[in-house]
Amino acid sequence: MYQSASYRCKDKVRAGEEVTSARAMTHDTMRQLWEFNRNFPKTSRVEPTTRKRKAEHPEDWAGYRVRQMLQLLYTISMLCLLRFNEALRIMWSDLEMLKDDNGARYVKLSLPFRKTAQYGGITPFYLYRDTERPHMCVVTAVAKWWNICQEMQIDTSGYVFCKRVGRDGVSTRGADAMSSDNFVECLRNNLLDIVIDPRPYGTHSFRRGGCQYLAMTMRWPIRQICTWGGWAENFDNSGTIFKYLVSWVDAPLLERKDYFNPMRAQSDPCSQCGRTCSCA
Repeated sequence: MYQSASYRCKDKVRAGEEVTSARAMTHDTMRQLWEFNRNFPKTSRVEPTTRKRKAEHPEDWAGYRVRQMLQLLYTISMLCLLRFNEALRIMWSDLEMLKDDNGARYVKLSLPFRKTAQYGGITPFYLYRDTERPHMCVVTAVAKWWNICQEMQIDTSGYVFCKRVGRDGVSTRGADAMSSDNFVECLRNNLLDIVIDPRPYGTHSFRRGGCQYLAMTMRWPIRQICTWGGWAENFDNSGTIFKYLVSWVDAPLLERKDYFNPMRAQSDPCSQCGRTCSCA
């Protein structure tokens, strides 16, 4: 049986257990989740699910609408290096859909607080449309979830990520936020959808995965990642960023026998220079 999200690392330490970091969410896993959720059949109405159907079809744990909400939550958590309980507290007033001087659309996320900044003063996150990696595009995900909220007449003056109601509905009250435990349950079910064992994943999977995505896929310098994630004031503590980039629980990106193999599979083409070599 899975342990609840409330059983935190500090509780394990008190109990004398060894704390193991959650496995990082990978770029490829995000793509698989996005493809599965995007192609999930839509229904015109939000209908209740009987206990019998739940027992006979455990894979049908959520519908298209709930999955789009979750996809936005995954993407924001990963790109903004957020703890998922920070992401769950985002309100619609914290999000702005804007255009720059060239007409490019972007989302501005202004968090009023974080675990390390309880009284505000947090630099906003600016997220632009990503046509090369649509599964990592917050602009599209925000627009899609906003349109669903309008269709379902959900109060958009409150929380972005709402409490689930039934299989494919959410509370129409803006004050009803999704709980941490419910999010963890949804994430694990969603990973099972794409035949991935959910047990290694936990509260920091998107935060750790975001660091690795920015470093290895986007090829950001470490200093830039620290500034983006809010670690710029703690450069003297190298372990803060290092523990997110490297862990034995993460799936290896390359087989050891292929490190010097000139015929190994190439990477995705760089959108700027078109190179596909591993050093691009």
